[in-house]
Amino acid sequence: MNRLIDRYCRVLDGLIAAFLAAMVLLVFGNVVLRYAFNSGITVSEELSRWLFVWVTFLGAIVALKDKGHLGTDIVVALLPRSGKKACLVLGHGLMLAICWLVFEGSWQQLRINWDVQAPVSGLSMGWFYAPGVVFAISAAVLLVLDLLKALRGRLTDADLVQVAESEDLAQHQRLHTADPRGAGTTSRAR
Repeated sequence: MNRLIDRYCRVLDGLIAAFLAAMVLLVFGNVVLRYAFNSGITVSEELSRWLFVWVTFLGAIVALKDKGHLGTDIVVALLPRSGKKACLVLGHGLMLAICWLVFEGSWQQLRINWDVQAPVSGLSMGWFYAPGVVFAISAAVLLVLDLLKALRGRLTDADLVQVAESEDLAQHQRLHTADPRGAGTTSRAR
């Protein structure tokens, strides 16, 4: 299952790179055409805005898989294993509820706007709301898999803290692991 998720995220990384390249070409090309030739690409702004929405949601999926979202871990990291597990279960439950809200709202907007054409490109406005659906489903799958691993006891203590180590926690650990005689700390001048 992990290999399948890794492949999926590699595909998302490729799409993100392609969408970013398309955005750069559209926006830069439009600027050059406007200033140098007094013309422009009519759909440039609309398509680059849509691609930006797609890049944001796809990037959020990859960041969720890599545990790259912002978080406060200093309190959770100091809890015993059972406390860490409880926080992970509670946090994932709340995130799954948010995924449901994002899915429901995006799906309704996608259905409502599927027959509405964008003003410039004429594409379905449903494509503007589709990344919310893709994100909600993908994030929910990742969260459920993490939750199942936690409930089955297959996550280490480090995995139960779902964000990267903060500088504050690293400093706290350095202070508490310093030599008790003061060799690792600075001392006052006498």
